[in-house]
Amino acid sequence: MPIFLDRHEMQGMTAEGVAEAHRKDLEIQDRYGVKYMTYWFDAHRGTNFCLVDAPNAATAEQVHREAHGEIATEIIAVDLAIIEAFLGRISDPQTAAGAKFPDMDGGLRAIMFTDIVGSTAMILRLGDAAAVELLRVHDVLVRRGVAAHLGREVKHTGDGIMAVFDTVPDAVHAAAAIQRHFQRYNDSAAETLSVRIGIHAGEPVAHHNDLFGETVHLAARLCSETEGDGVVVSGLVRRLSAQDPACFVALGERRLKGFAKAVPVFRLQWAMIKPSCASGSSSGFGATSGSAAEASTRCAEPDGRIAN
Repeated sequence: MPIFLDRHEMQGMTAEGVAEAHRKDLEIQDRYGVKYMTYWFDAHRGTNFCLVDAPNAATAEQVHREAHGEIATEIIAVDLAIIEAFLGRISDPQTAAGAKFPDMDGGLRAIMFTDIVGSTAMILRLGDAAAVELLRVHDVLVRRGVAAHLGREVKHTGDGIMAVFDTVPDAVHAAAAIQRHFQRYNDSAAETLSVRIGIHAGEPVAHHNDLFGETVHLAARLCSETEGDGVVVSGLVRRLSAQDPACFVALGERRLKGFAKAVPVFRLQWAMIKPSCASGSSSGFGATSGSAAEASTRCAEPDGRIAN
């Protein structure tokens, strides 16, 4: 059956109230051949998102209507693998001992894009084989930074990576860690690499018939708004970053392709971001060549811990 994700505006609702509504959905779902799989609730924003396996959207909503009367404002068809990549789960988390219901996150995610600067020129200058090896170096360094800060790779874009983070601070720390990785790699590499990064954050369903559609598009556009070795973020990322405002430089409002309104853009002063405990503080770098295998070795401590 198709999988759907719906969005509810639930200002004033408590986590306990939403958990009870979910329980009521589960009680009657079998009558309609529907399975409510899980949900994401944010009390601060007053939003709730339900993941449901149903014959069609109308049947999914009929269960809501009969169970508790909380009707979704939007519902979209989704791919289960993409849901898991972006949101990290497709079922309810375990309820902690002594708790009445599981601890649900709100579904807001930070999306990051990386892009190798001058990749086309690099291929023309070095040839396919050498360029592919440098792309592997990029992949190793980016994936280490993403994994060290609890991110998940969504897809490879050819000359970059798209990743998702459950929190904005994790994404910001990952971006800083990635740029430090490249800086240290370039200190002694025969052929240097420069990467740019863009980050935006948003909800799963936000008035578009596409999972994280606007968030993904804006993050990609932001990536193209910076030079090499830079990180550019949206105003929302700046506000939710848990960083000193001095870590960001306002670049003004930019007219970005596909967006009707100008977007406030900020450059992250990534060198000011202190390494987080998630990735450690020692570099593990001692570059002597530009191979991906050696880049991988230089990014890890001897015991396998991720090095920053």
